[in-house]
Amino acid sequence: MADATEPSANEERLKSALWYYVSQKLDDELLRLNRNATPQFIGALTELVWTQTMSVARDLETFAKHAGRESINSADAMLLARRNESLEELLRKFLEEKRAAEGRVSARSGTTAGRGMLLSASNHTFSSG
Repeated sequence: MADATEPSANEERLKSALWYYVSQKLDDELLRLNRNATPQFIGALTELVWTQTMSVARDLETFAKHAGRESINSADAMLLARRNESLEELLRKFLEEKRAAEGRVSARSGTTAGRGMLLSASNHTFSSG
């Protein structure tokens, strides 16, 4: 019987993919700078990214559940970014551009632009179910 704290096979695949991505991006940058990184550093950086990603995912899921929704939307992302002014401004600009491209009016103009768009990556909608 598997231990409850033991990572699932799916989680292990995701971590492996993240390790690969982080190492590729790091290698690209380090080649440009003519520097090297140890496998231990890459592993530590990957764990840091994984931990932060899981924390963000839990927060977004909690915000959606608190609002009585099963899907995470842009309002949840904006709530998450509220303490980081630079990130909040980047997200706000992105959402305004996205809404303008969709023909919706910006919320800053005084009219509603809907309840927020679903966050997606590679055509996957994130839901808290």
